[in-house]
Amino acid sequence: MRPKIESEQNHSRRKQISVLPKRIILVRHGESQGNLNSATYTTTPDNKVPLTEEGLIQARIAGTELHRLLSDDGTNPNWRVYFYVSPYERTRSTLREIGRAFSKKRIIGVREECRIREQDFGNFQVEERMKIVKETRERFGRFFYRFPEGESAADVYDRVSSFLESLWRDIDLNRLRHNPSHDLNLIIISHGLTSRVFLTKWFKWTVKQFEYLNNLENCECRVMQLGGGGEYSLAVKHTEEEMLEWGLSPEMISDQKWRASAHKGEWNERCPWYLDAFFDNLPDSDCDGDDSSDELCHNHEEELVRV
Repeated sequence: MRPKIESEQNHSRRKQISVLPKRIILVRHGESQGNLNSATYTTTPDNKVPLTEEGLIQARIAGTELHRLLSDDGTNPNWRVYFYVSPYERTRSTLREIGRAFSKKRIIGVREECRIREQDFGNFQVEERMKIVKETRERFGRFFYRFPEGESAADVYDRVSSFLESLWRDIDLNRLRHNPSHDLNLIIISHGLTSRVFLTKWFKWTVKQFEYLNNLENCECRVMQLGGGGEYSLAVKHTEEEMLEWGLSPEMISDQKWRASAHKGEWNERCPWYLDAFFDNLPDSDCDGDDSSDELCHNHEEELVRV
């Protein structure tokens, strides 16, 4: 007996079973000994640098605030959370303290994820040498400068891109074991630069736009929330003033506001500012004013989608 070939309609229905997270939240770790005293890195491996007492308190406060956010101030009983955490001591400790605000009922899983670790700055860091290296980075550019024996932000971008592919597979194949009747929230506890790289990759920001982004404060969050049209946006939870403080340009903020209600698939057509970042004053149509070729091309694209 020949196996049934899945029809397009059945395939579409099967794909709809995959439920998108309501929120994807990026959290930077609490204050670490390295944040307090850079000399820490001369004797302690970066991955073993612990939180300070203040960092532990920050993480507990963040846990309370996250619980309030995910429960919609206690008005929503149907929500769950899944954590991804960097393997570093300071991020794992931050997770542990944040977790004090949650019950086992609310946490459907947690995974240590090496690809969202801090940018590698080399091994033990000689303080005087690192001052010179960081001054050189400022002249060279933060994104492409590679630390001796370490990584560039571009290297971090590559591994974060790989993580995002895995994240989407986890969601699409329901590897998170999520009940569709519950609001799913993903919390990614990571590092400052890694979080900025994550946002740059997700929202297709350019390297130039990345260079203007400010670092997250300790235990500060960036909440990407699903808008009504199926796009994620920072503007659902965060204000324009906040996004300006983070280093987003007015065009980037306009894009975030658009995403809050936009329908998936409309991005390139409705965001001309993105094209303007690459081209100079492109005309809306051909010089002869004949838009028929554009219509034919659009019809051809629709035909390809149906096929």
